[in-house]
Amino acid sequence: MGLLRFFSRVAFICNICYLLTSLARYGPPILSNNDILSTIIVLGWIMAIIVNILVNLWALVVWSFRKGALQVPRWLLIVNFIFLLAQLTTILFLTHDPRNS
Repeated sequence: MGLLRFFSRVAFICNICYLLTSLARYGPPILSNNDILSTIIVLGWIMAIIVNILVNLWALVVWSFRKGALQVPRWLLIVNFIFLLAQLTTILFLTHDPRNS
């Protein structure tokens, strides 16, 4: 079960990068180093949604089949799920540009 805990932490780091990337869209650039900024963007926009969906599905399966067997902190599961909802909302509703349809 340590693997789920590890990937939950990876998802949390990707979610922080998602938050930084989302904030960077509306403000001045956070970093002047383009290499670090591109890594944050890739982790935030691409990896975060993939890892977050997999971790949340994995946690749901483990929780449903083995009641009480999750060894991941509850706050981490809740935060990852809230970020998943925000990411799905962003992808489904906020990325559509009606002028290009």
